[in-house]
Amino acid sequence: MKINSTFFIVLFTLLLAGVELQAQYGYGNGYGGYGYGGRGTGYGRGRTAIPQAQTPQKEPEPLTADEIVDNEMPEIASALELNDFETAVLSSILKKYVQERIEMQILKLDADQMREQMDKITQRQTEELKAGLPLEKYEAFVELQKKGVSKTKKEKKKKEKRQKKKKKTDQG
Repeated sequence: MKINSTFFIVLFTLLLAGVELQAQYGYGNGYGGYGYGGRGTGYGRGRTAIPQAQTPQKEPEPLTADEIVDNEMPEIASALELNDFETAVLSSILKKYVQERIEMQILKLDADQMREQMDKITQRQTEELKAGLPLEKYEAFVELQKKGVSKTKKEKKKKEKRQKKKKKTDQG
């Protein structure tokens, strides 16, 4: 019987010590714990008192033709070195035909009809651009469309560097 009472006393003592240790661990008194603790440390994530509602992600609204062109025009104008008048002409023409392309996409025609209509739009845009811009600016714009804005700017910088080096060698 003596072994059983000793066994129960030791078991009772360990049980109380375990409860004490669990209490200190659980509240995060600077020793870690479930929460954020006294120093911002811990194993669990900190929780706010304000519940967060689950809101579904909204799909971004598609840009309008004006927004698309207005976002791209500063880069196009600097790459082509357009003056204010040429920028306004190019902007208005692009807005008109980007809007037509958006409308064509909304109609969701079959592939052949879509291709045919897009070709007609591109042809009308080309004619207006030729009429509204000087020839060298129009050709530069066509090159810009083929290569992209960033590549055109890089090539322009390389060309300027070559011209500066050529001037230095001619002077020196």
